[in-house]
Amino acid sequence: MANKRIIILLTVFFIVLGTVFVYYTLQFIRKPSLPIIGSEMNHHIQPFSFINQDGKVITEKDTKGKVCVVEYFYASCKDMCPKMNHNMEDVYNAYKGNKNVLILSHTVDPLRDSAAALKAYSQQYHAGSDQWYFLTGDKQQLYNMARYSYLINADEDTAGVSIDNDFIHDNHYVLVDGEGRIRGFYDGLKKEDIARLIGDIKRLLD
Repeated sequence: MANKRIIILLTVFFIVLGTVFVYYTLQFIRKPSLPIIGSEMNHHIQPFSFINQDGKVITEKDTKGKVCVVEYFYASCKDMCPKMNHNMEDVYNAYKGNKNVLILSHTVDPLRDSAAALKAYSQQYHAGSDQWYFLTGDKQQLYNMARYSYLINADEDTAGVSIDNDFIHDNHYVLVDGEGRIRGFYDGLKKEDIARLIGDIKRLLD
């Protein structure tokens, strides 16, 4: 009788184990890993130093080991920036309280977007400054980070707005993993891309 129970328990155990194995195998097959953009050049985000809405210095050391979503905007923008940050609020709310996820919103207009101005702006989106950073600083460094680290193009045919005829504001978010590698680009104006981004963040966290 005891042997029969052991056989039944072992059978159930192996059935459950097999089911779990098949499930995770199928999940892996259905969801290949996210691409590493610029892997052929070993591209990584370069060191930086900016000021957030609380006047705190934020550097690449604050982002190490964390999944980051990056965007560029400016506070006086009346066109796509409010739409982009409204959609970014959905991303923020999806991972609010998760210390392994950060949002980096860089201004392209640092002359007007002081830390105090960004603080007031951030409150429109209920952004906690411990997880959603609105960043300002040296204009050239902000622009160089966009072009050369985050690989956001400044093409004349984008739907953005020119600041001093220098930088064309881009409507894309950039997903960066904990090792400083770019893992995806997403249209910040499209709800389907926002949903994909939220899912891809989870994949990186997993």
